[in-house]
Amino acid sequence: MLEGLVHLHSLLRWIVLILLVWTMIDAFAKRESKTAKFLTISAHTMLLLGLIQWFIGEYGLKAIKELGMGELMKLTAQRFYTIEHPLMMIIGIVFITIGGSWLKQGKSGAKWMYLAALLVILSRIPWPFMEHVGRSLIPGASAC
Repeated sequence: MLEGLVHLHSLLRWIVLILLVWTMIDAFAKRESKTAKFLTISAHTMLLLGLIQWFIGEYGLKAIKELGMGELMKLTAQRFYTIEHPLMMIIGIVFITIGGSWLKQGKSGAKWMYLAALLVILSRIPWPFMEHVGRSLIPGASAC
């Protein structure tokens, strides 16, 4: 079950990234679109899947309990998946949520929230080129 959640979470990243770029372009062009709503729904679904993995998977709460925070912070992959990735993704999703709210209100800062969200999210996705933490671009395929 956990492997399926990881694959679904990994697959949904592409949907979130595509919707985020599309919504950001619409916000910069000052076009009305429903992509912001789909983006928010997709991002919150990703958050839910990620939190489930954090609480029941090998990375997250279990790793903190087994290793302790001091030891965990010395291990690159454990630290990435237990602390860095979840924290930065939550920040990115907060930016997406604020951006969606601001877009509804017609505030011009929405586009900058989406840009900030994109930068934060891209910085902490486990890309295949990232040493020790990289994962495949396609769920279920081996990393480069």
